[in-house]
Amino acid sequence: MCISGHRKNSAELLVFLILVMLFLVFRRREGRRVSSPLNGRRVLVTGATGRIGLTTARYLTEAGALVTTLSNLEHPDLKADRILTGDTRSEADVAEALRDVELVVHLAALPHPSAGTPYDVYSVNVVSTFNVLAQAGERGIKRAVIASSINATGVPFNLHKPLPAYYPLDEKLPSDIADPYSLSKQSDENTARMAWRRWGIDVVAFRFPHTNTADIVAEHAGWSREDPRASVREGWSYLDARDAAYAIELGLTATLSGAHVFYVAASNTNTPYETEALLDAFAPGVPRLRRFVGREVPIDLTAARTVLGFQARHELDLPTLPLEL
Repeated sequence: MCISGHRKNSAELLVFLILVMLFLVFRRREGRRVSSPLNGRRVLVTGATGRIGLTTARYLTEAGALVTTLSNLEHPDLKADRILTGDTRSEADVAEALRDVELVVHLAALPHPSAGTPYDVYSVNVVSTFNVLAQAGERGIKRAVIASSINATGVPFNLHKPLPAYYPLDEKLPSDIADPYSLSKQSDENTARMAWRRWGIDVVAFRFPHTNTADIVAEHAGWSREDPRASVREGWSYLDARDAAYAIELGLTATLSGAHVFYVAASNTNTPYETEALLDAFAPGVPRLRRFVGREVPIDLTAARTVLGFQARHELDLPTLPLEL
């Protein structure tokens, strides 16, 4: 036996293994999932030039998905396998976008009551969601994720400024709707239920809180620190757009059936004050179903955590300060 040759082969094998490990580490650091159930699957992302859509299209592409995007605007940073410009209300545009698609992410919407006339805000959002889910269902597509909103209850945008019926907010919270945007989001959730019953397409609707890039989330945290009363109806909640994309990936791949609504948010608030102190100050008469520890967000995230395995990975690191009124 040649000992020197054996040592040479062992050294070469060791170098090879080290190179493989470095490659895998590099891939993870670049945000690419080495193995993903989305690898090679065609996914449609509507509203891909929006705050959540842009990040989601990139995230799913890095997961190995073949991403088709449909947006009414162009964006220089949009990265996808197939980029289409069109209107999600158009039967023809959506039909073209759904070609060869297995999974759907519907994010296109007018995202605020002031984003258009009341008629436009409601009709654009509701018709778009119906059109996308109906055509997906008719084509036999089995899974869709749609963007609902924390505003589906109507409380945050209600001009009469009601407080929630209780804390933590959860999927059973009674609605109090007085604006067209919130009404459109509640309608979208009902469209999801209808689509599942009619065509058997499983739909996950995420009630997103304020969701944006890390720098904008941090900017909003500064405003919330200065005026914490302003966010009491949303429970001082937020979500990094990267975590929204992660939740969407889980919504596309989780083992479930039916139409489901989930709150997703960071596990802490966007203020430096303890949640109990905030509620004592700004919602003293609202029932609390449990106590909150530190800066814990007063939203029940149990469903997203247990069904999807979701836990936000990009959260604000704020000092805990006394609340001074």
